[in-house]
Amino acid sequence: MKAKSGKKDILEWPGGRLDFSAGCLLMGILNVTPDSFSDGGQFFDSEKAIAHGLQMAADGAAIIDVGAESTRPGSESVPADEQIKRAVPVIKSLSKKINVPISIDTYNYDVARASLEAGAVMINDITALSDERMGRLAAERQVPVVLMHTQGTPKTMQANPVYKDVVGEVLQFLLERAKRAEQFGISKERIFIDPGIGFGKTIEHNLLLLKNIDKFVGTGFGVIVGTSRKAFIGKITGKENPKDRIFGTAATVALCAAAGVSIVRVHDVAEMKDVVNVINAINHPGRF
Repeated sequence: MKAKSGKKDILEWPGGRLDFSAGCLLMGILNVTPDSFSDGGQFFDSEKAIAHGLQMAADGAAIIDVGAESTRPGSESVPADEQIKRAVPVIKSLSKKINVPISIDTYNYDVARASLEAGAVMINDITALSDERMGRLAAERQVPVVLMHTQGTPKTMQANPVYKDVVGEVLQFLLERAKRAEQFGISKERIFIDPGIGFGKTIEHNLLLLKNIDKFVGTGFGVIVGTSRKAFIGKITGKENPKDRIFGTAATVALCAAAGVSIVRVHDVAEMKDVVNVINAINHPGRF
């Protein structure tokens, strides 16, 4: 059953618009990196990245999320100037060619600022605005933000993640960060919370968060969930190659969409579009 989120059907801001009236939307993952866990190197070339972004938009992505630094478990940080070199040309080109909001997946202030200047209109921060400058930047530019929970850093987060109550602790953290974002001047409707599946969590932690995702939806904040091709799905299904985890991913996407999650972050846009279309139709039968 769909949880009550309290979110408005239409979110508009300078440079962007998202329509949630039919239900869950898709955020397409565009990694311009050589080392991301699933598609590292596949779209490192700018022209290939741009073409893939265009295809995801055509396939039904409501947002294109550009990332220039891998945050897979064990990954090393990438200097800001290198991230900017990777991301900005892709953002500039895509922003001129598609009428789909572009998000920058970064926790680095300099990268975020350069990306917004290049045409991005949303910030996806895995550290939930731990850098106060990010909060002020988002408020000044009036852009939506994604606040994600991470335990530790990408390099160390999967070493030994421990919680007494993973659902309660993650939810409390996100509500505190959401309140902090509002204090920066970011309006509630522009704040999305993300439980950070796979970011400092065991398989059990991930499954408990997904089982209780309605508690996050019930906060009234928009919720984003990213499970696409992740290791816990591979361990459950026995699929070692991330690209073979599409059906496992589809199960989690269906669960999230049915629970009222606002946005699911995915690699396989065309396939997951079918999944959310069916769930959205079930949640809103009178509209189909």
